[in-house]
Order: sequence, then C-alpha cells, then structure tokens
Amino acid sequence: MIKFYFHTTPNPFKVALMLEELGVAYETIPVDTRKGEQHLPDFLAINPNAKLPAMVDEDGTVIFDSNAMVLHLAQKHGKFLPAGHAAMGEMLSWYFFIATGLSPFSGQAVHFTRAAPDEAYARNRYTKEITRHYKVLDDRLARSEWVGGADYSIADIIAWGWVRMAGFVMEADGGLANFPNVQAWFDKVDARPAATRATALQDKHSFKQEMDEVAMRAMFPQNFD
Repeated sequence: MIKFYFHTTPNPFKVALMLEELGVAYETIPVDTRKGEQHLPDFLAINPNAKLPAMVDEDGTVIFDSNAMVLHLAQKHGKFLPAGHAAMGEMLSWYFFIATGLSPFSGQAVHFTRAAPDEAYARNRYTKEITRHYKVLDDRLARSEWVGGADYSIADIIAWGWVRMAGFVMEADGGLANFPNVQAWFDKVDARPAATRATALQDKHSFKQEMDEVAMRAMFPQNFD
C-alpha cells in the first residue's frame, strides 16, 4: 500500500486528488509542520527537503515534491495523460506553468501577506505576480475546456490543489471573482467524486493551528539562524 505523508496544505491536496482519481489504496500519514515533525529524522529519510507531501510507493519507490508524485503516478498507471506528442507537449507546458509558476507564487504571496513582516516590495511583487498568473490561466480557460487541453489531465489535478485556496491567497483582491473562467473550471473539478473524497481528508486528522514562535521556527527555520 502507498504511504502518503500528508498535511492540509495545497500541495498535498494535489496528490490526494490524484490518488482518489486512480482509486488506489493508500495510507495517510499526518505530518504536523507547525510542530516541526517535518524535521524529524524518520521524515527526512523520506524527504530531505523537509516539505510536504511525500510518498513511498508500493514497491518502495520514494518520491517527494507534489508535482513529481502526480507525474509518477500518471506514468505508472497510464492515466490522465493525453495521447500523441502534440497533445502531450501542450499539456506539459500547462502542467509546468502550474508547477513552477502559479503554485510557488501562490505560496510566496501567502507568506508575504500573512506571515512576513511588513515588506511592501515583496508583498507587491508576489500579489501582483499571482494575479498575473491567474489572468494567464483565465485566458487559457476561455478557449480550452481543461487546463492541459481537450481532456481532463494531471494539469487540472495539480491546479486544483492551489486554486481551491484562491480565496485565501487573493483575499484582498476578491479571490476568483475577477477570473470567471477559472471559477467555472474549478467548480467542474471540485464536483468530481474524487475531489470530494480528497477534500474529506482534512477532517480525518488534527493539526496545530496556532502560528506561534514554535510554528514559525519549524516552518521558517532560516529566519532564526
């Protein structure tokens, strides 16, 4: 059985959706990042980068980074990948737009608007960039039913993980209110039974909620050197 190291943050939810779409058996292992459990030796043996999620596949293959995990599972099971070189190229372009653009810029926007001291330049940089990314995605979805092309794919699966948090990430700017095509797309993905099951994972485990000094040191240790 797959061992899935989980927290209720956007990146683990990408993998949760993929696992539920595939219908494979997995064990959810909670890792409480605000308690610093990601820095324990047992977890670092799985992911030396001390981030969530991570997984150990049925054959013992260890994979970390949510986007690597989704791509690994898609290739292993032959699901949610388009046929043909042109379609694959199109899908992968959007897959990595989400993986290297919208996702990490969302995370940085959250950090500088929610956790960092008042750094006006950094806040402006990341909030404006995430708005730009969402405009690119909204324009794409105005002419394409799915993020990666004609069919539902892993590009949609990894996008769902962060877009479900758009109201939090872009709270001051109205969330998805200015991106109707993204909103319509999200509603379709979120209505899928697999998305409902993935979302339900957040009620199966309890995690620390307080962002106190212990949590800050655990999540941003480089700021306390």
